[in-house]
Order: sequence, then structure tokens, then C-alpha cells
Amino acid sequence: MVLCCAVALVALCSIARADGAWSVSPERQIVSFGHDSLLGPGERATDVVAVFGSAIAAGDVSDSVVAVFGNARVTGTVGNNAVAVLGDAYINGEVSGNVVAVLGSITLGPDAKVSGRVINVLGALSQNTSATVEGGVERILSLPLVGPLGWPQWVRRCLLYGRLLALEPQVAWAWGLALAVLGLYLLLAVLFSGAVARCVHTLETHPGLSILSALVVVVFSPVIYLTLLVTVVGIALIPVVWTAFLCASLFGKGVALAWLGERCLRHSRTSGSGPVALNVLVGGVIMLALYLIPVVGFAAFTVFGLLGFGAVLYTLILGASSARSSPSQSSAPFERGTAERPSAERAASGPPPGAPGADFFASASPQPAPASAHPTPSAESESALPRAGFWIRIGALVIDALLVGIVLGVLRDAFRLELIFLAAYGAVMWKLKGTTIGGIVCDLKVVRVDGRPIDWGTAVIRALGCFLSLAVAGLGFVWIALDPQRQAWHDKIAGTVVVRVPRGVSLI
Repeated sequence: MVLCCAVALVALCSIARADGAWSVSPERQIVSFGHDSLLGPGERATDVVAVFGSAIAAGDVSDSVVAVFGNARVTGTVGNNAVAVLGDAYINGEVSGNVVAVLGSITLGPDAKVSGRVINVLGALSQNTSATVEGGVERILSLPLVGPLGWPQWVRRCLLYGRLLALEPQVAWAWGLALAVLGLYLLLAVLFSGAVARCVHTLETHPGLSILSALVVVVFSPVIYLTLLVTVVGIALIPVVWTAFLCASLFGKGVALAWLGERCLRHSRTSGSGPVALNVLVGGVIMLALYLIPVVGFAAFTVFGLLGFGAVLYTLILGASSARSSPSQSSAPFERGTAERPSAERAASGPPPGAPGADFFASASPQPAPASAHPTPSAESESALPRAGFWIRIGALVIDALLVGIVLGVLRDAFRLELIFLAAYGAVMWKLKGTTIGGIVCDLKVVRVDGRPIDWGTAVIRALGCFLSLAVAGLGFVWIALDPQRQAWHDKIAGTVVVRVPRGVSLI
């Protein structure tokens, strides 16, 4: 992007400069922003410039034709340069200067005549055999095309919008690549279902430590590579370490998809977590939908990549820790353990039937309570549930903010009131359901410390307290990680806590 901006700046500056001196031409200039600049046949202009549009010159241009975030099309004559930044350049006329395209393709028609050079940066070049280029052709960081129109179309239609996919035929190859990668994740889920399930369990029970593990490795990976490079002997290990990180990243993305799919299918199942491959498939479909949303697409790709990568790393850490501690736990002689186990089992189970005292043991021994398929904690016991930590609460808040932002983005006129709508949405959901959509996904519920149901007063006070938690650089939310009771400032004001509801309990 820095290179693109630099080239665009140079191109725009060349419009106002002639023969090394700054001057203003008496001829007209065609400059547009947000739509095309058009110079018809037989017309004359000093410059034809378009930003977020195409610059089309069919007449005579004494200086330059420039298109930024658009295409440059020349079928007439140009006295200086023809430049396209993040767009394609089509030349089928006479250009006295250079033809430049950055992140776009250059097409030279049969009547193209370029006195200067043809410079293509990160794009493709197509030249008719009848076209002439006197200054030669220079290709900088040229990459092969992908698909019928090439990857520059993906840059303009997806990358610039902060997303990975778009519902446009020009990037159909990107959909094929995404589906192929999803097939790889499904294959990993089938071949290594147990390992994926363990990593999902780690992400479920230790989300904060998983993210911390990923961040530590990402931040210190340059130090690791530099250390291996300095030691000289470790140079041979650099490809091994890099391959290990790549495999952990790919496997981690499958873990993140399995976790997302399990969360979405959890409330539709009576028991268990279901097939791992099905969870990956459902999570993959949801992720493909998120990839279509501008900004959210790249955010989802980054966040879920870190979650999965961290889950794999922390699972390996837990496995190494248990392997080190297992010898010390099994240090007692096996013979002594086997000799003591029968007597302990007899003492726990009581005398056999018909023996003296059997009736006493039968009446005094506690009987297991019948298990409920969907346990529902009472209002008094909900406040005693495990408190939700910082990261899981922030994750739920991000989900709610994205949902509100998407709705307000459709309404457009109310987008500036997102925080107010987010607070109102939270207050209504806390009163009616005790949680929000993000809380349902993360199994969180807001309860009062005294065990009473949340009323409208508590919900409104808590919503207003969120503004105070956010006002001081978000310190009120960071307080969740510092407070022993895991309460934010607005929790302390409203007398509430956020608890993690056991899996299987419906929050809807």
C-alpha cells in the first residue's frame, strides 16, 4: 500500500509539472472523484484524472491520464504518461511518455505506440504483436495470474474492502481456493478427530491462556529465528521450526472451525458434542459467510486463526506438563496399590448382601440422584457458578458489537449511534433473557449477586455503567482481569456478575 500511494502521488504530481517547472495550463482539466472522467473523440484536455473511477481518453491529452482505484483507457493521444493505480491500463493509441500500472494489468492493443517505457508493478501484461514500445518493458514483482482475470481483481474487489471473498465472478477462483482449504480442514478433522477434540476442549476451558500462547509465539517468533541464525548451528533448524508453525497454524484453523461449529450446534443436541467433521463443516460455512463482510472478513480470519493456533500450542503445553508430572504420581509400588485396592473397595461398598449390617448400609448409603438431560440451575445457585474471565467476556462483547454494527450498517443513518444502540440492546436482553446473543454463543449469563432476578432498574443501571467502564480508556473492562470477583466497574455498580453456565443449559 505504501508503494501504491507513492506511485499515485508521483503520478498526480506529474500532472501539474511540465518541463521541470510548476505551471497552470490554460487548457481545461477533467478531474473527477467517485465517477469516470471522459474525454470524447476530437476533444482536447490538459489532463484526464479520475479517483475511484476510470479515466477514459479518446481525444488528445497534452499531459497525463491518471486513474487511482480505477482503470485508465487511452484510444487517442497522450503527451505525457498514462498511469493506473489499483486498476488496469488499456492502451490502443499513442503515448509519448510511460505507461504504468500498479496492482493491475496492462493491455496494449494493435494501434498502441508507447515512446517511453511500459512499467507493470504486481500485475500482468498483454501486448499485441502490432504494438510498439520504444523504451522497453519493465515488470516489477510480477506474479502469475490466478483464474481468468488474475489475482489483481481480488486485490481490488476484496483486499481493498478488508474481506477475503466477494460475490462476483471475477474472484471465482478465490472461492475455489477457499473450498479446497475447507476440504483440507475436513480431512484433518476425519484423520485426527481426537486431537481436534482435545484442542477444542482446551480452547473451551482455557481461552485466555490459548490466546496468550499465540500472542507470545507471534511476538517472539522473530527472536526465535534470529537466535537460530546467530548460533549458525541452528540455521538447519529454521525450516523445521517454520514448518512446525505452519502445520500448527493450519491445524489450529481447523480447531477454530470445529469450536465455532460446536457452539452453533450445541443447543440442538441432547448430549455430546457431535462428529468433529460436522462441527468443522458448519464452522467453515459460517466463516465463509463472514469473509464476505468488509472489515469483518479479515478480522474473523485473524481472530479465529489466533484462537486455533493458541489452542494447539497450549494443548501441547498441557500435554508436556502432564507427561512430566505422571512419573511422580505413579512412583508408588504397583504391588502395594493392588493389595490395598480390594480392601478399600470393600470398605466403600459395604458388606455383601445377606451379611450382618447389610440392611444398615443399604439404608444409610447415599443414592445417586437421577441425572437430568438439561440441568437448570436455580436463581439462588446461579451466582455461585464459575465467574467468566476477561477474554471470554470480551469475545461475547465483540460478537454483540458486530451484530449491532451490521444492523446499523443496513440502517446507515443510525450508524453514529452504535454505542447507544449497543447499550439499549444489552439492557433489553439482560432483562428478558439474562444474556445477549454473544453471551449465548459463549455460554455466559448475567446474574445478580444477591440471587434475585434482574429487573429493569438493574439492567438499565448496568448498561449506563458500561459507558463509565469505557470512558477511562476501557479500564473498567480491563478490571475484569484484575478483580478477584471478575467484576467490571459496571458489574460493581449494578451488583451483578457474569457466570459461565454449564454446557447443555439452554439460555434461550
